[in-house]
Parts: sequence; structure tokens; C-alpha cells
Amino acid sequence: MKKMKYIIIAVLILALVAGAAFIINEHFYNRTIIDLTYAYDRAIIELPNGEIVQGKVESWTDYTDSDQIQVKINGRVYLVHSADVALIKD
Repeated sequence: MKKMKYIIIAVLILALVAGAAFIINEHFYNRTIIDLTYAYDRAIIELPNGEIVQGKVESWTDYTDSDQIQVKINGRVYLVHSADVALIKD
């Protein structure tokens, strides 16, 4: 029973240290280890003809094995390369 108590305490300490490392890394180095942002408010898209489209994001999808992003703005769906779109969370 005493050994189990030490194991539980060790696991809790390890979790606290790992959590602190994540917070310090994100705060001081501006890096996200785990990205939990899935909702965006606005998007700015550059089309191949140079036209810029921007507006409220109704929906968006990215593809695991691709650099393409599908964004729906004002009822119109755009499929663009990820370098040509900025998704913005206000």
C-alpha cells in the first residue's frame, strides 16, 4: 500500500512538471505543442488571378496528406493551397 502511494505521488509530480513545461514553452517561445484551435472567425484568400477574397468563415477543412484547405465564405467554397490562405481567430 505504501509503494502504491509513492507511485501515485510520482505520477502526479511528473504530470505537474510536464504541464509546467508545456506552459513555459508556449509562453516564452511562442510555440504550440498541441494545437487545439479548430474554429476560425475570418479568412483572407489569394486566388490564382491575384484577387483577394476575405470574409467570415462558415466552415473549413484541411486534408491530412495534402497542402490544400477548403474554406467556405459567403456560401462559396474555395479550395486553395495553404500558402494562399490566412485563417484568423479574433
